[in-house]
Amino acid sequence: MDKDLGGSGVGVLDKAIAILNALESGPHSLAELVAATGIARPTAHRLAVALEHHRFVARDLHGRFTIGAREEELAASAGEDRLMAIANPALVALRDATGESAQIYRRHSDSRLCIAAAERLSGLRDSVPVGTALTMQAGSAAQILLAWEDVDRLHRALKNSRFNAATLSAVRRRGWAQSVGEREAGVASVSAPIRGPHNRVIAAVSISGPIERLSRQPGRIHAAAVVATAARITEYLAKG
Repeated sequence: MDKDLGGSGVGVLDKAIAILNALESGPHSLAELVAATGIARPTAHRLAVALEHHRFVARDLHGRFTIGAREEELAASAGEDRLMAIANPALVALRDATGESAQIYRRHSDSRLCIAAAERLSGLRDSVPVGTALTMQAGSAAQILLAWEDVDRLHRALKNSRFNAATLSAVRRRGWAQSVGEREAGVASVSAPIRGPHNRVIAAVSISGPIERLSRQPGRIHAAAVVATAARITEYLAKG
């Protein structure tokens, strides 16, 4: 028998929320969901599958239930104003620290969208106007936005990419990405992840400029500054 979950008085809703709350701690098998929530097995299965249909729940490689993309999308939408509030001052500080143009990208369907930018004040620069949609198949920001994706979406995205699964594995391990002439000839970049609820990557902060200035190993020069900026933005969003 289901235990009393309390809450709104709408039983099916309270049980669905109990399942989502349990999944916040990590993937659960059906048996683990039943143990964590006290919901009867047939009911827990029916609700988890319904939540999966609406993308609030997904499955991992082992078939366990986990938090789905829809929750992240709603949280990202709610956090958009806070991200935009800190984006410009954070990018100006990053530009001034590195001497290179700085941007923030968010994934938008099969592309990445520049939602904020601070351009280098003089000299040769990589200009990416706000609102520009760029490919998800090349560039360090694309690597960041894909590196922590679920396996199925990652496999599909890599089919026509200029980088491969080994590249993204290295990105996850070190926490930043670099590209050299990948998106555009003569341009190098370094990017790091901005994280939202449940530690999910919601955006990428980047710097970009000519290879002759950034070198063919731009991460050695600028990764620390880019990662620190991403961490400051992530910390700010967490306070919301």
